[in-house]
Amino acid sequence: MAPRKRSSRGISFIFCCFRSSDHPEITYRLRNDSSFALQTMEPALPMPPVEELDVMFTELVDELDLTDKHREAMFALPAEKKWQIYCSKKKDQEENKGATSWPEFYIDQLNSMAARKTLIALEKEDEEERNKTIESLKTALRTKPMRFVTRFIDLDGLSCILNFLKSMDYETAESRIHTSLIGCIKALMNNSLGRAHVLAHSESINVIAQSLSTENIKTKVAVLEIMGAVCLVPGGHKKVLEAMLHYQKYASERTRFQTLINDLDKSTGRYRDEVSLKTAIMSFINAVLSQGAGVESLDFRLHLRYEFLMLGIQPVIDKLREHENSTLDRHLDFFEMLRNEDELEFAKRFELVHIDTKSATQMFELTRKRLTHTEAYPHFMSILHHCLQMPYKRSGNTVQYWLLLDRIVQQIVIQSDKGQDPDATPLENFNIKNVVRMLVNENEVKQWKEQAEKMRKEHSELQQKLEKKERECDAKAQEKEEMMQTLNKMKEKLEKESSEHKQVKQQVADLTAQLHEMSRRAICAAGPGGPPLPPGAPGGPLPSPALGSLKKSIPQPTNALKSFNWSKLPENKLAGTVWTEIDDAKVFKILDLEDLERTFSAYQRQQKEDAIDDTLSSRHKVKELSVIDGRRAQNCNILLSRLKLSNEEIKRAILTMDEQEDLPKDMLEQLLKFVPEKGDIDLLEEHKHELDRMAKADRFLFEMSRINHYQQRLQSLYFKKKFAERVAEVKPKVEAIRAGSKAVLQSASLQQLLEVVLAFGNYMNKGQRGNAFGFKISSLNKIADTKSSIDKNITLLHYLITIVEKKYPKVLRLHEELRDIPQAAKVNMTELEKEINTLRSGLRAVETELDFQKSQVQQAGDKFVSVVSQFITLASFSFSDVEDLLMEAKELFAKAVKHFGEDTDKMQPDEFFGIFDQFLQAVTEAKQENENMRRRKEEEERRARMEAQLKEQRERERKARKAKESGEEGGEFDDLVSALRSGEVFDKDLSKLKRNRKRITNQLANSSRERPVTKLNF
Repeated sequence: MAPRKRSSRGISFIFCCFRSSDHPEITYRLRNDSSFALQTMEPALPMPPVEELDVMFTELVDELDLTDKHREAMFALPAEKKWQIYCSKKKDQEENKGATSWPEFYIDQLNSMAARKTLIALEKEDEEERNKTIESLKTALRTKPMRFVTRFIDLDGLSCILNFLKSMDYETAESRIHTSLIGCIKALMNNSLGRAHVLAHSESINVIAQSLSTENIKTKVAVLEIMGAVCLVPGGHKKVLEAMLHYQKYASERTRFQTLINDLDKSTGRYRDEVSLKTAIMSFINAVLSQGAGVESLDFRLHLRYEFLMLGIQPVIDKLREHENSTLDRHLDFFEMLRNEDELEFAKRFELVHIDTKSATQMFELTRKRLTHTEAYPHFMSILHHCLQMPYKRSGNTVQYWLLLDRIVQQIVIQSDKGQDPDATPLENFNIKNVVRMLVNENEVKQWKEQAEKMRKEHSELQQKLEKKERECDAKAQEKEEMMQTLNKMKEKLEKESSEHKQVKQQVADLTAQLHEMSRRAICAAGPGGPPLPPGAPGGPLPSPALGSLKKSIPQPTNALKSFNWSKLPENKLAGTVWTEIDDAKVFKILDLEDLERTFSAYQRQQKEDAIDDTLSSRHKVKELSVIDGRRAQNCNILLSRLKLSNEEIKRAILTMDEQEDLPKDMLEQLLKFVPEKGDIDLLEEHKHELDRMAKADRFLFEMSRINHYQQRLQSLYFKKKFAERVAEVKPKVEAIRAGSKAVLQSASLQQLLEVVLAFGNYMNKGQRGNAFGFKISSLNKIADTKSSIDKNITLLHYLITIVEKKYPKVLRLHEELRDIPQAAKVNMTELEKEINTLRSGLRAVETELDFQKSQVQQAGDKFVSVVSQFITLASFSFSDVEDLLMEAKELFAKAVKHFGEDTDKMQPDEFFGIFDQFLQAVTEAKQENENMRRRKEEEERRARMEAQLKEQRERERKARKAKESGEEGGEFDDLVSALRSGEVFDKDLSKLKRNRKRITNQLANSSRERPVTKLNF
């Protein structure tokens, strides 16, 4: 866009030409072409007296916010010209008296649009209307009288714009609305009052910088132009640097300029030939480097430029030269020449021509030589020594120590003598001058340390007192709450005990009466011979000995031993075997039975290294008896510790079918692994008289073995808990096959598409391959294999989609009609039937166990029959529903397969629907590729148009620059942006640098430590 130089504020279409000594003519100026003039305005009202006209004209000029030069020129006009201008202005005000001529209207619109954040639910017309409103505000801020801008500022319109920018969602941020909002801020800054207001706002530049995160190139360019121009405004440079630091945190970037270098380096997609953004970035970088403190301070320029160099800007600049764009090259030349000039000046400090800042060795040697034989040298050596002692581990906060050291040195270099930081302060409240003063006066430092320590102690004491008071308050509140709870409990307990006391009193009276009655009966029943002797007592009959099998004389151990799990040979099978010739009694005489008893004792003793401790502990610890396998016992103990339930609680949960939900499903699954086996039960039965001594796992298995059909109950309970989950897993798979089959049978779009594909195939194929009446659906995924002979990137599928979009738009509903296909393609019929059979067999097993339990006498607390009966009723109904759905799904699937001429015996759902799923994915990808190709073509056409417009625009700029007066001032923000965009703002410095180029090149040529100077395009 050509730079717009406006001599009046508020009437952009009135242009006063102060080009000669003649009085200017009043002309219209179009917004985009300042050189196009129309007919002269003639006032329709009689002119008032001169004094009254001067007062009226003064009010008008005050509203226009003109520069002093233009104000003088306006007041120098004759009365007739003044009256013409005044009448044209009043006519314009009469024509724009609608609601949109007041700032309140736009502020209300901004607030309502900000409240409705998202664009997703908006129609295209609504989005256009919102953008039109914001564009109207931008125009109003440029063209309305000064009082409009003043009123807009007084109503805090800037905050409304900023709030809208902060609250935008992704869709809005990528739309034209975002660009228009940035344009409103730019229009506001075109006015001196508005510009001051924006710069004075606490977060305006920060919010503008946040817009760099968008992918909208026009928005990025507008933001960079504003921030670059702000660098040229007094006090604006540091605000921009602070805004970039804010953006670094906002975008979670590693450094503040990372995004700019990334965008500058992008060369794919929309960024391939995007020159406007790269030009805006380079102009911004040049403004940052050359303005603010960089105007005078070489150290500051080197400091900022080093940031860009570390981000790799130099190879990016070399690559940008390939664009061969004159405006971009102009900015690249300025960057290179300013860098060469600064590095040469910096090298002169060390009497060199060039310093290789990439070489740590050279920089160290230069620093060492400079400090050798100075008072600073010991401190330099101390710094190096302590740097060696710095942590060097890759993990942890090691890098933060070096970052702190880096920031301290940076601040020492760039901070002014007054303690002012031209850059965003890396360390807040770190004044170098004050620190140096502290180092000079050690006594003062000591006093400050003592005072700081004293204040720290006072703060610590106050903090401790505060925490103590808080704890006391919490304790009092807790105590009060506990007292209230205790009082309520005591009240309830008292009422309960009063009731129980009455009942117990009545029971005592009843028991006393019964006791007297029983005593009376006992006295009456007592005879002279006394009570009869119990069986087996002295004087009674002796019991007859029991007849048993053959018994062997086997020594008995004093303590129980581990069992040997063997299978005994029956006595009736001993005859004629080797066992009749064996006498183990001889072995008992040879064996050390005591050692055998110690080695295989059933008691598990906790061994101690100290014999005395072992003796003492054995007196207090109960010996544990364990007869089951050690690893199995250990795993069982781990399970019981996770359950956190006693054996009685587990037993009650199993008998009641876990009504209280004490046993989670995963715990039940683990319990099934520890069902007592027959061998375990036999061993445990042998030691049931030692129940108290049994280990925890042994006792658990023993008590569980006492439950009738423990394993079957546990399996039934586990199946009951898992049934709903398994049905929920199976049912969607059945529904997917059913829905997918219906979809392919009923899809009109699919049928139409097959018809088009059949036509393509018959047309393209000849001989036996052609003249087809149908094709296998697997052929759909072979369409993309046929490539275009014109462009290998275009396949028959791309072409098919293009034809369908043009000729058969209804086929585009294919994805919607076949939306159930992806889920159906995931179902394997064999696995599905296996899952249903598992449900069926599990349900039968539970029914069998229910029949068995009904035939048994029910124990107290056993609720298996009642709970399982109710479960079987509901589960049977639910499973029957699943079976019916499966049958219907199979019928529909067979119909669908037959519908497309496939073999119903061989085709499975995952294969059948997988063909369609793969085809739908290929269609989606091809559509996206078509869209990308279309966009690339449009982008190329747009780029060609832009280049033509840019050429025309440059011609207009050239003519406009020639028409400028030699002494004309520039004060408008638009002029700053235009000059920055074109590089004119650097013309003076660039010319100076060009004059010095020959001298720089000669000096570099004579140096053996030469850094290659980038070739510049002039």
